[in-house]
Amino acid sequence: MKTPDARSRELRVWQGGMELVEPVYRVTQSFSRLEVYGLTSQLRGAAVSIPANIAEGQSRHHLKEYLNFLSMAQGSVGELETELEIAARLKYIDQATLAELMSKLEPLARQIRALRAALEKPKQS
Repeated sequence: MKTPDARSRELRVWQGGMELVEPVYRVTQSFSRLEVYGLTSQLRGAAVSIPANIAEGQSRHHLKEYLNFLSMAQGSVGELETELEIAARLKYIDQATLAELMSKLEPLARQIRALRAALEKPKQS
């Protein structure tokens, strides 16, 4: 029998979330030290929250809980998008970096929505 961690690692949506964490950490290393407890922390937290919520939901025993954690992961995608836009407006990241990170976020958001829809579908029958 596979452990919950092993099952979540197999999900493309979890893998996509994990692929965002590293570039967000790298990008925020160059932010002003004044942002350590501000935007840097917010960006890193939102990025980590995406795969963490997917994994936590996957390990739950009830579908309703899983759907709730996927909803939180989706919310973290929105939070990360907004915080990246703020970082660009403050000139902490350039437009190319913003575009690169957003290009990873958009398909991830679609994957989370698709997973939620697939899990909810049997409930609607």
